[in-house]
Amino acid sequence: MLRIAVPNKGSLSEPASAMLHEAGYRQRKDRRELVLADSENDVEFFFLRPRDIAVYVGSGKLDLGITGRDLLLDSGAGAEEIMQLGFAGSTLRYATRPGTAKDVSEFGGMTVATSFPGLVRTHLSDQQVDASVVELDGAVETAIQLGVAEIIADVVETGTTLRNAGLEIISAPVLHSEAVVIRSTGASAEGPKIGQFLRRMQGVLVARQYVMMDYDIRAERLEAAVALTPGLESPTISPLHDKGWVAVRSMVRTDEAQRIMDDLYELGARAILTTGIHACRL
Repeated sequence: MLRIAVPNKGSLSEPASAMLHEAGYRQRKDRRELVLADSENDVEFFFLRPRDIAVYVGSGKLDLGITGRDLLLDSGAGAEEIMQLGFAGSTLRYATRPGTAKDVSEFGGMTVATSFPGLVRTHLSDQQVDASVVELDGAVETAIQLGVAEIIADVVETGTTLRNAGLEIISAPVLHSEAVVIRSTGASAEGPKIGQFLRRMQGVLVARQYVMMDYDIRAERLEAAVALTPGLESPTISPLHDKGWVAVRSMVRTDEAQRIMDDLYELGARAILTTGIHACRL
């Protein structure tokens, strides 16, 4: 049975469970459940603290896990990223009071407070900067106000919280993060169950990015229409009862669908509609 770690709380939890549900796996109905067996799919899910998932997977106790790239790299555990999942995007950035420093090269002799000490120490070492690192468990923006540190390194989405605390973001990002699937570093060749899991997750990603588009077009304008909707391989073309007309079906990117519909209408296409895709295999 495939053993998979899933975040039990926080910003990763709900999106991860939703994606697994879309991929056809059972998910817990009671948040107090720590283990859930999905016997139909031969999978067992373990709901763990996101920060601990890399440790369990890296030890080989669990086959796969879903966690943040930042948590994976900060853990120093023997686990590696094998798939990006496209949600929970964030950036680890430095911030400080205006006038303190403008770049990481100016951090020498200062103290940096963060919830990601492993990542920050590695980054400072790579930049050849001699600065101290203090580990705090959340709410690091108060560290400067309380005199614990001159600099903080924190996860930033909009930057509003930091600005409200009178801080400015400085220097280049330490890391761009998102939710990822991980496995133990150097794990043996991918088995059929892991391969199936990854295909299902990839299918959800594709289904979220594309819609199915159908429309009718006169045959003499078909080539121009197909140029707008080439599909993944090629579109499906079917003759209509009225001679001179054909029906076209093709996958198009969701974020381009409205523009393509406008262009098709100007070309003479009619009965243009889109349909959501719930699952996909490429």
